[in-house]
Amino acid sequence: MDGSNEKNHTYNVMQNQINQAVEQIQGDLVEMRRHLHMYPELSHQESETALYIQEKLKRLGLRPLSCTGKDVIAYIDGSQTGPTVALRADIDALPIKEETGLPFASKVAGVMHACGHDGHTAILLGAAGALTQIQTEFPGRVKLIFQHAEEVCPGGAAELVRAGVLEDVDAIFGLHLWQNVELGQLATCSGPIMAGADSFTIRIQGTGGHGSMPHLTVDPIVVAAQLVLQLQTVVSRSLNPLYPAVISVGQIHAGDTYNIIPDTALIEGTVRYFHREIQQEIPLVMERMVKNTCASYGAEGELEYVAGDPSVINDAGMNQIVEQVGLQVVGKGNVRTAEASMAGEDFSYYLQKIPGAYFFLGIKGDTAKYSHHHPCFTIDEEMLPVGSKLLAGIAVHYLTAPENAVK
Repeated sequence: MDGSNEKNHTYNVMQNQINQAVEQIQGDLVEMRRHLHMYPELSHQESETALYIQEKLKRLGLRPLSCTGKDVIAYIDGSQTGPTVALRADIDALPIKEETGLPFASKVAGVMHACGHDGHTAILLGAAGALTQIQTEFPGRVKLIFQHAEEVCPGGAAELVRAGVLEDVDAIFGLHLWQNVELGQLATCSGPIMAGADSFTIRIQGTGGHGSMPHLTVDPIVVAAQLVLQLQTVVSRSLNPLYPAVISVGQIHAGDTYNIIPDTALIEGTVRYFHREIQQEIPLVMERMVKNTCASYGAEGELEYVAGDPSVINDAGMNQIVEQVGLQVVGKGNVRTAEASMAGEDFSYYLQKIPGAYFFLGIKGDTAKYSHHHPCFTIDEEMLPVGSKLLAGIAVHYLTAPENAVK
């Protein structure tokens, strides 16, 4: 057996061992996910969640650490020296009042796991359990990253990168339970898979007055209405149409009563993009549009543009590993090319530093009918063991065939 076939055989044997180990703890995965779902914590407040994760890792014989006091880190050491591969899960919840009616619904008023992070955390704990059972059979190390504060910006990934979480890591992988992908399918791609997510605020200063005498005012509401429409032309007329982008207005605030023209108006929204050059160009176009439109009405305008999380761009070699493991775990018919999403993810900060890949595991079906961030959102727990098999298998595949990695 030549070297390549031997490594493939080694990986296949360990993937089978991983599958068996995960199948033995399927009930534990459900229990962990439901506990986390009942006790969600908001971004940067995940203290009890971190303690729960630490306790589970200690039971596996691991020694949990922390880079920031809000995250949880642990290592699974292989049988000999080699590369280090990281697996990441996000652990925070959202400020949403749950309306699922589930028996394990959130017990924290106004806070809910409405994006699947409870499932992600349980999946990574399951992968850790499987990997500890075969750690004498693979080289190198697996670094587990339970990341806080994915749902806000600035968030946990950037904070962890600054704290040095990747200094000893060669590659990183993560997954998202995804309601836009059919149940049981794995969706991944090389290059951009999730968008960069920026935000903006436009402040318009006019001159208020009585609604019966608009000629004595500079109406900021009229200016705001014009700007909302004009902003839609930034993408369609000012940017290269080969590079997709989205500008959406989410809030307009002006006035306090029906018959008074206010002095000011406020517009807030989001910008989504995949390519860095587009992100640099959009605020310049918006700035010019705000200044000129406001000036044409005799008003003053100010744009505050805040760069958020950059786009998630998968490494081609790492993505190939995800696909190869997916063929083993979910089968050829369930591995598909992902449609890039305009949603944002701070996993992007890791991929700016080291090669890696982020992918979607589909949950769309009779159980998961509602979109992410909906008060009735839930996951299909059938995908918890599938996720654990995928993450653990990807780690082993990388460590046993490091020549497949693009350094």
